[in-house]
Amino acid sequence: MKQLSPIKPATFSSSIPLIDLSKPDSKNHLVKACEEFGFFKVINHGVPTEFISSLESEAVKFFSMPQSEKEKAGPPEPVGYGNKCIGPNGDVGWVEYLLFRANPGFDEQRLASIFGRNTEFTRCAVDDYVSAVKRMACEVLELLADGLKIQQRDVFSKLLMDEQSDSLFRVNHYPPCPELQGDTNGRNLIGFGEHTDPQIISVLRSNNTSGLQISLRDGSWISVPPDQNSFFINVGDSLQVMTNGRFKSVRHRVVANGSKSRVSMIYFGGPPLSEKIAPLASLMEGEEDSLYKEFTWFEYKKSAYKLRLADNRLGLFEKIVA
Repeated sequence: MKQLSPIKPATFSSSIPLIDLSKPDSKNHLVKACEEFGFFKVINHGVPTEFISSLESEAVKFFSMPQSEKEKAGPPEPVGYGNKCIGPNGDVGWVEYLLFRANPGFDEQRLASIFGRNTEFTRCAVDDYVSAVKRMACEVLELLADGLKIQQRDVFSKLLMDEQSDSLFRVNHYPPCPELQGDTNGRNLIGFGEHTDPQIISVLRSNNTSGLQISLRDGSWISVPPDQNSFFINVGDSLQVMTNGRFKSVRHRVVANGSKSRVSMIYFGGPPLSEKIAPLASLMEGEEDSLYKEFTWFEYKKSAYKLRLADNRLGLFEKIVA
């Protein structure tokens, strides 16, 4: 097993955009956040607290099981339980996780193998949570379409609502890292290495433990203060392409913690595999050229998963301008 990599500490930041989805001007703030950060926090999101706490409780129970029991739910091919290894290309982190498809009626047998006798309750907990977060993600995408003055308000959200939507749901657990316990040198070790998300949009919620960091435009890293009552949203690579680079997918990572356990739950809103991804004609101004070659989500996903986490996955699909 490869050793976890030490990284430079990042500073905590209070500059991360905070957006109240209940306010009438939220669409303009959302657009600005996607342009400047590719990342923001939302409140008044409409996801019931009981859905969040119920599913997190189930996740904590699972990750508290003996390792031999957890490994019966793996390996993730692509759904199921994974530990330390992230993807097939040698990326390693201080993390264990569960990965599911996010469509209704997903992987029933796999769920039974993971949660045993609690399958019915857990399936309801997952369905309730994912359905509520998906609704919120679609609301955000429709507000973004409004803010961009796109006539077709569901131009982004319809891809998540499609029955063939290739969306995923992931639960990450970062246990306390023994290498960092008692460390007084301010070291950080990788929990989940730096990357952008290839999908359209990612919706993240975690418990009250720090670890998430995002990269700013100048390449510096800032730590995201934890907030267990709000959701954090990332622009994904596909949304960057659809807006012809106006919105930026954000590079982010998670660092390990020496004393506290961190649990995060992420909904990755993806399009159908056959969906063609290209800049929207309605967003192209005058003689503006497309920065990207058209590709299907299947082509991009296949390409992205052949690369390492930190690689520039969109590089292969960028047009070279003379």
